[in-house]
Amino acid sequence: MDSGLLPILREDPLTFLLLIVALIEAIALHEYAHALAADLQGDRMPRAMGRLTLNPARHLDPFGTILIVLAGFGWGKPVEFRPRALSSQRFGAALVAVAGPLMNLGLAVTAAVLLGFLLPEDPFLSDPGVVVRFLALFASINVVLAVFNLIPLPPLDGSRLLTIFLPPRHHNVLFFLDKYGFLILIALVLFTGLTFLSPFIEDVQDLVFRLAGV
Repeated sequence: MDSGLLPILREDPLTFLLLIVALIEAIALHEYAHALAADLQGDRMPRAMGRLTLNPARHLDPFGTILIVLAGFGWGKPVEFRPRALSSQRFGAALVAVAGPLMNLGLAVTAAVLLGFLLPEDPFLSDPGVVVRFLALFASINVVLAVFNLIPLPPLDGSRLLTIFLPPRHHNVLFFLDKYGFLILIALVLFTGLTFLSPFIEDVQDLVFRLAGV
């Protein structure tokens, strides 16, 4: 059964290669942002574990990476940190969490700005070039990762943001999500294909390219 990125490999090997590179870089920089946010707040655990690096190999989960290719769904290696070691006990963990999606949005805007400079003057040009194709894919992939990771379900980053917005009397919701959030996420992937995210992704992509003047 065709799934994931394998059909692209058969139809367009170059696009497949560009997608893989874009995904690896986007995921690695996402995880690096988590490590950097923790380190800047005083937690040296990510640094000690070798996660404060731009080397993609330190941020990729082998099984999660394989699943991205085979199933179109996967993950990077989570950054371990100590919430109690952060300078802010109330907001520290949420700041570490939001750093990943913010990095992806920043990368998307940067790629879109570069794309605006490099786009060919002729919009009907049949081959816009490898760099242009990569930047377009990189911008889009980073938007998808940012929106996806803001879903408020563990182990995604959006679940930690709930600690800011939920009043203490509703923190039983957090305990429920910690226990069942991953199962709910898997069910959403299997039964909806996360198609409900499409309008949000399209809106954010439009905003990113508009801000970049593309």
